[in-house]
Amino acid sequence: MSSMIKISKEQVKKVAELAKIDLNDQETEYHSIQLEKILDYINQLEKINTDNVPCTTRAIEVVNIMRKDNKVKCKERDDILNLAPSREDDFFKVPKILKD
Repeated sequence: MSSMIKISKEQVKKVAELAKIDLNDQETEYHSIQLEKILDYINQLEKINTDNVPCTTRAIEVVNIMRKDNKVKCKERDDILNLAPSREDDFFKVPKILKD
């Protein structure tokens, strides 16, 4: 069994202070225990031999499917503008989102 790294309440309070987080005594105790568990888990992971394991960023390789860009003739401008719920001259008319 691995020895758990001890995180003091003072260390948790210091980190919380740096992060501008207010913690009460119960929260400080809870986060102290949680941080100890996280560091213990990391300690266990560090013991795993990964010498022959290739570096990866994902468990499943992701490949982008690329296609060639082809120039296509677009519909007439007026036809496209007329598809909008509202239009003003040569522009789409949208609801105002900024206050005066």
